[in-house]
Amino acid sequence: MNFPRVFVNLFQFNRTNWKAVALCVLAAVIFWIFNAFNKNYTTNIRFPLRFDYNQERYVPVGSLPQQISINVSGNGWDLFRKSLGVRLPDLTIPLDRPLEVRKIVGSTLPPLFINQVDGLQINYILADTLRLQIDEKDSHRFRLYPDLSKVSFREGFGRVSKISLVPDTITLEGPKSLLHQFSDSLMISVPQVSLDKSFREELEIVIPHSESLSRNPPVVTVMFEVGALEIIETNVKVSLINIPASVRSSFVDSVKMTVRIPSAQKIDFISSLVNVSAQVDLRSKSKGTQKVYPELFGVPTYAEVISLDSLTVKFY
Repeated sequence: MNFPRVFVNLFQFNRTNWKAVALCVLAAVIFWIFNAFNKNYTTNIRFPLRFDYNQERYVPVGSLPQQISINVSGNGWDLFRKSLGVRLPDLTIPLDRPLEVRKIVGSTLPPLFINQVDGLQINYILADTLRLQIDEKDSHRFRLYPDLSKVSFREGFGRVSKISLVPDTITLEGPKSLLHQFSDSLMISVPQVSLDKSFREELEIVIPHSESLSRNPPVVTVMFEVGALEIIETNVKVSLINIPASVRSSFVDSVKMTVRIPSAQKIDFISSLVNVSAQVDLRSKSKGTQKVYPELFGVPTYAEVISLDSLTVKFY
């Protein structure tokens, strides 16, 4: 028998020959897979993790562990399915007193999981320790205030109205310990922008530890009017009160005030100057020459005082 010729004929391109060879190979592979998967093996599998506690009363500070890796032994088919996530159970850890639990040692978990892994044998837990922090759930209402430190205005323009926030409060819900770290008011930062027209924008309320807190509402509308401004210098009548006998100096009867006002309010501001006055209280001043600054009265709310002259007083 010519074995080389037989071998060559077998692998010549013959559809009948190749079909038979392919079927044989496929049958052998299937047989091998079934035989192999019916044996027992050991492997590491990541199981979803769930903590059972009263979620109406308690809330986690930060994220709780979501998965746990366990070295298990079992039938090849079961291990294969669970490695793909098929019929993979959530492993539950009950927390009867969640405020008292800060860590769970991995070696204590196999007795808890043994009835939750569907017939697999638990060899050991790969994680040494699970760390968690759970706190009482609380809610608190905070006032909102704007921060315009990043806002600039084009030359000759500025803010000509009060800043409105809609809404002007926010309710936060989450861990009690986190809520008590905040002051009674939360700052809303207006993004960097250069303005020559009125501003109105919805801004997200950004707070620390946002992953542990729920916000109601999550956004706030910030709006204010922007218009042309003018700078005006004017003299304001000044009066002195509580003048001690130790004062020997003479005084001017007015001081110079510089203000910035909306151009649209100029006529109204000029007519209101009759109601503007300045006053200096000289009570309880120490000896020597001192600069004293008057206190202004009657300045309209839309006027921004840029500068105000001081008085020099000599006390004996």
